[in-house]
Amino acid sequence: MTEGTTRIEAFSDGVFAIAITLLVLEIRLQHAGAEGSLLAGLLALWPYYFAFALSFFVILVTWIAHHDVIRLVGVTSHPVQLANGFVLFYVTFIPFPTAVLAAHLTGPEITTAVTFYCATFVVGSGAFNVLVATIARCPGVNMEAVRRIRRGFRITFTIYVAATLIALVAPWVALALNVAVRVHLLRIRYQAAKQVP
Repeated sequence: MTEGTTRIEAFSDGVFAIAITLLVLEIRLQHAGAEGSLLAGLLALWPYYFAFALSFFVILVTWIAHHDVIRLVGVTSHPVQLANGFVLFYVTFIPFPTAVLAAHLTGPEITTAVTFYCATFVVGSGAFNVLVATIARCPGVNMEAVRRIRRGFRITFTIYVAATLIALVAPWVALALNVAVRVHLLRIRYQAAKQVP
């Protein structure tokens, strides 16, 4: 049984919306009456602002990539839905490593926090590779577009693995690599090779 992509896109958009909203819930100001001024309290939250902005960008780019990848197929099937579920599993998990990153960005556990954060994207990249491989088996898919996307996604997977290893010795460099990967994902030409607009 097959169906169009409207339902899978609507469901996925809802999951993305919830995940991106959950990011801000980790930013909490100390209760009134705590030591220090309000300004000092707000400034002390900079690791949370940083982690929020970084993961917001990550989820935004992931949503854009997901939207373009799903549009490669005219109809969905159970294999596509399951592969898409793997991607959504990854997306819903992102707020947790973001909270870990924010809580340990300035402490002695920064290496572990950044490594964990980067490893999350290894899983996410793997999920996207599974989704594209599943879509490649759908009838009527433009295989030229799929090959180009798979090549791009394999590059991102390799970079995420490298970033995870680099995080063990240079966490800030690893975070910079994560941003670079997202910029790379924005540059992948998903729709240009589609036969049907």
